[in-house]
Amino acid sequence: MPETKSVLFVCLGNICRSPTGEGVLLRLIEEQNLESRLLVDSAGTSGYHVGQPADGRMSECAARRGYPLLSRSRQLVHQDMHEFDLVIAMDRSNQRAIEAVNSQPTATICLLSDFLADDWPVDVPDPYYGGEAGFEEVLDMIEAACPQILSTLLE
Repeated sequence: MPETKSVLFVCLGNICRSPTGEGVLLRLIEEQNLESRLLVDSAGTSGYHVGQPADGRMSECAARRGYPLLSRSRQLVHQDMHEFDLVIAMDRSNQRAIEAVNSQPTATICLLSDFLADDWPVDVPDPYYGGEAGFEEVLDMIEAACPQILSTLLE
């Protein structure tokens, strides 16, 4: 039986972008009956929203596309860099914060945009202070990246 692989999506507060990454990838995993092979989680580099569900605007936007966002916000911890195979930052600022948490991670740390074509932005924009279009853009980027993330985890 293949070994279990794990991925952690990370953004600032773990209420918009990273729980969306988690939700979209979980649905792909369920559709392909891969639940026994893959573990998905999300976290934030800050502790601003620990214990809170995903932002209501993000949840509504995701639900319209069939993605339930069920996780609760948690803060990234040192052990995450050893417990996950792949840690995916939503932007370069969060990537630097992730790298500062653990100077010798065993996880591969990368950006979500590493799984996207070059015509996408490098950073997934934080939609928290914007309007609905920002949440849609986040979903577009994550939906485009998740098939490649899944493929990478299954290699």
